[in-house]
Amino acid sequence: MTNDTALITTLPLPPGQWLLDPFHSSVNFTVRHLGIAKVRGRFERLEAGLFVGERLEDVHVSATVDLASIDTGNADRDAHVRASDLLDVEKRPTMTYRSTRVSGEGEDWAMEGELTIGDVTRPVTFAVEFGGLVDVPMDGSRHAGFEATGEIRRSDFGLDFAPGLLGDVVKIQLDMQFVEPKAA
Repeated sequence: MTNDTALITTLPLPPGQWLLDPFHSSVNFTVRHLGIAKVRGRFERLEAGLFVGERLEDVHVSATVDLASIDTGNADRDAHVRASDLLDVEKRPTMTYRSTRVSGEGEDWAMEGELTIGDVTRPVTFAVEFGGLVDVPMDGSRHAGFEATGEIRRSDFGLDFAPGLLGDVVKIQLDMQFVEPKAA
C-alpha cells in the first residue's frame, strides 16, 4: 500500500522543480504499417518538468511535444505525416500531457494523466520504471532517470486517417532524465 511517505522512502527525490535533461531524454513511438510491420519514430523537440512535493499526491509531471519534430527516419514520410491530410501540424502543433495522479513504490510506478492533441483531451496512463538517481561526475548535478510506456488509439484523438494502412494503436515509450533542483 502506498502512503504519503512512499515518495521519500521508496523514490528518494528531494522536493522541488526538477528540470528536463533534453540531451538524455526522448519521446519514441511505434505504429503498425499495413498490419504486418512496425514503423518506429520519435519526436525531436520536447519540454517537460517534474515537480516533487513533500507528499506523493503533490508530484506532478507536465510535457509538451512539438509534433512538427517527428522523425521516422524517412524525410518524405515525415513531411507527409505533418501535412493537413494526416497529422496537420498547422492545426495541431503540439501534444501536451499533464499528470493527475502518480502511484506506486520502489522501481514500479503508474502515472495517470490527460493527453491533449489539438483540441482533443483523453486520459492516458503510463507504466513508469524508476531507473535511479546518480551524481554526474562532470558537474556534480544529480539526475533521476525514468522509462514510461503506454499506448493511445489514434482514433480517440480524431487522427483516424489511413485506416488499414496505419494501425490505430500507437505505443509510446518515454526515456526521461531530470536534473535535481539546486539548493537555495
